[in-house]
Amino acid sequence: MRKNQKGFTLVEIMIVVAIIALLAAIAIPNLLRAKVSANDALAQSTLRALSTAAETYGTGNNGNYPGAIASLTGATPPYLTTDYCTGTYSGFTYGCNMGTGYYTFTATAVNPEYVPVQ
Repeated sequence: MRKNQKGFTLVEIMIVVAIIALLAAIAIPNLLRAKVSANDALAQSTLRALSTAAETYGTGNNGNYPGAIASLTGATPPYLTTDYCTGTYSGFTYGCNMGTGYYTFTATAVNPEYVPVQ
């Protein structure tokens, strides 16, 4: 005869674990998608910031665009505070091609399989 035993049975614990696994299977892909989408939005924003900095530089220098990223980051006050043309930022590498009459900025995903389809 059992005396007031308290606790969970193995079946109850297995049901709880199965429910948690199901919730995780639903939530984790959504979280990964949100992160990829946020990184994509950040890359677009960074390209806009680079373009705006180059245009602002050109406006202040008789229509001549910067020849190098150092012209944007080394000015007083700086047009940009970060040199995005070197290194990887939030899963993207940035290409910067600049001359006195032109500029081109590109963002390339480090892991292309994680780029959202638009």
